[in-house]
Amino acid sequence: MNQPIVTPQMVIDHGISEEEYKNIKEILGREPNYTELGIFSVMWSEHCSYKNSIALLKTLPREGKALLTKTGEENAGAVDIGDGLAIVFKIESHNHPSAVEPHQGAATGVGGILRDIFTMGARPIASLNSLRFGSPDNPRVRYLVDGVVRGIGDYGNSFGVPTVAGETYFDEAYTGNPLVNAMAVGIVKTDKMISGAIKGVGNPVMIVGSKTGRDGIHGATFASEEISEKSESKRPSVQIGDPFTEKLLLEATLEIIDKDLAVGIQDMGAAGITCSCSEMSARGNSGITIDIDKVPVRESAMTPYEILLSESQERMLVCVKKGMENEVKKVFKKWELDSTIIGEANDTGIFEVRLNGETVAKIPSECLVLGGGAPVYHRESKKPDYLDELNQINIKDFPLDRDWNKDLLTLLSSPNICNKDWVYNQYDSMVRTNTAVGPGSDAAVMRIRKTRKAIALTTDCNGRYCYLNPRLGAQQAVAEAARNVVCSGAKPIAITNCLNFGNPYKPEIYYGFSEAVDGMGEACRIFETPITGGNVSFYNEDPEHAVFPTPTIGMLGIIDDIDHITTQWFKDEGDLIFLIGENQEELGGSEYLHTIFGKTVGPVPNLNLHYEKLLQETVLSAIKSGLIKSAHDCSDGGLAITLVECCISNRERLIGAQVLLNENIRTDALLFGETQSRIIVSTTPENAEKLVAHCIQNKAPLSAIGRVIGDRISINDWIDLPLKELSSAYYGSLRKMMERVE
Repeated sequence: MNQPIVTPQMVIDHGISEEEYKNIKEILGREPNYTELGIFSVMWSEHCSYKNSIALLKTLPREGKALLTKTGEENAGAVDIGDGLAIVFKIESHNHPSAVEPHQGAATGVGGILRDIFTMGARPIASLNSLRFGSPDNPRVRYLVDGVVRGIGDYGNSFGVPTVAGETYFDEAYTGNPLVNAMAVGIVKTDKMISGAIKGVGNPVMIVGSKTGRDGIHGATFASEEISEKSESKRPSVQIGDPFTEKLLLEATLEIIDKDLAVGIQDMGAAGITCSCSEMSARGNSGITIDIDKVPVRESAMTPYEILLSESQERMLVCVKKGMENEVKKVFKKWELDSTIIGEANDTGIFEVRLNGETVAKIPSECLVLGGGAPVYHRESKKPDYLDELNQINIKDFPLDRDWNKDLLTLLSSPNICNKDWVYNQYDSMVRTNTAVGPGSDAAVMRIRKTRKAIALTTDCNGRYCYLNPRLGAQQAVAEAARNVVCSGAKPIAITNCLNFGNPYKPEIYYGFSEAVDGMGEACRIFETPITGGNVSFYNEDPEHAVFPTPTIGMLGIIDDIDHITTQWFKDEGDLIFLIGENQEELGGSEYLHTIFGKTVGPVPNLNLHYEKLLQETVLSAIKSGLIKSAHDCSDGGLAITLVECCISNRERLIGAQVLLNENIRTDALLFGETQSRIIVSTTPENAEKLVAHCIQNKAPLSAIGRVIGDRISINDWIDLPLKELSSAYYGSLRKMMERVE
């Protein structure tokens, strides 16, 4: 095959530095050809190699007694939940594609993360997401929100997986570069899990699923550069998804695993065939030779370069047990999918590509993958000058002569506080009928069939906190995620993460990343929630600025008995309301300052991780003892917002509250400050003394603050509003924002 001559400009255009190109020549012992240059370009891109993050990621806690896979060594993390079952879960970003083509960018993000789950033999049982956009006042932002939400809904609903939880935030920092993080969760019998490895000399390698086209070529390198005006021209880099084909691929894949026909399986995501072949062979300490002309294609005259780098969706690479090829083909034929032998495993350690018998690329597999020969960098770090200034505020600058009823209604109807039913009503959250608690409580809860167990799931991060204090903000993201699953009756077990940051070559950005990783690690060690895997997404910038540092946490919790499932809303009149935790005079980083005064300033609330863990363990044991009827994490918007949500979150039955707060704290901080380590709970009068004794025994502070009664909420003489008015502000606002006509 006549390949273009590699030139210095071509090397630059492929995003390969002078030093990296020198390393490539040393690895090969010669100049790379054009196809090999393309292979190194995608595999050494930030998106695939993690070259600017892997050194720091290795410092995170990655071991736990329940973990069944080593972090980063399989397609997703797996946690043993007993009864011969494991939960497989992972979160990944699809930020750049969604900024260019929001519907397909988000849809294929969902498709890709689902494939990571079922390639391990797990049937997907839930989907979650974490979304961030600019202000909904901006028509372009509304276009992005609409496209992303429709893309998530269209793919998940068609595939048949319930979308059960997530978060949607708005801030100017995300205007030009939205964040679209997709999480998937599956269940598998522990003896049916399969690795993503190629091994066994002579075992055939098959490509299965859809045919290969030109969509998505260089998607991995596109995701490793900043968003700019040129990004619109990268629209062909956004893949096109087909959820109906993916559903067939799921069933066929699980069938060949169940019949023990495969050695290893991997999704073809970023970098397509190239990534699957090199990672699977490196994982199996093997080599692979493929005949690129045997790959089924749907477009004419495709070159090896294009076929290798294509990111066409709904494709998998399968290492088949020798002699079982026809059985595999029968399964895929039954499901009306292609299955073609394109290569064979060997013991050379080399990834070789042939066209009509002629070698067009030949590279050691280990040199292409993270942890192997891919570059590892330690970037310069510098604390941003703005941090000290933004964290110096005088709380007395904010007047207390205010209409607190009006402020409460304003916050309830603000984009970050208001209910996101406009978003989650576009998702099917009940398909497959395992959803015990869907969108609208602290965490989603999924029943595990044929057991008394359930799992609690949530995604969490406050990007504003991480902007003002990246280390503390990351700690709080882990703490809040754990608090949310505890409020649902679950013990926090493990996390997956999606780390969204700007350009790591900028010292101030790398400082935020480094601090966030350290903070996340500190929190995970205290909560004993090891990190099972995840994703790093750099270069989340537009020409104006980078996004807030956003280390999104996906948390898994286990509920041993479904009788312990707990929701956030008050249940019955006459129940007593308690605050577990203590109020502090803190306003920094709050939604109150952001919405009412237009200020994004700190310091963010303090957090004592050991105290937080004690409080969570106290609440969880009280739930298991039957002492708590409802529990709700106090976070965005503070105590007043939390109490209102307890009153109106169950739309089928609004129920009011009378609250009396006695602390000698400024009114604004008491109502709307976001002090950490606080949970609002309710209990029966009969169990009140037992709950007090339980908290005293566990040295967790507890205050009786009110009772459940009526159709209004009152807080001292500051707040007194009917629930209908509060409900109207809370539930109707996002729809009005999204459906406005300019």
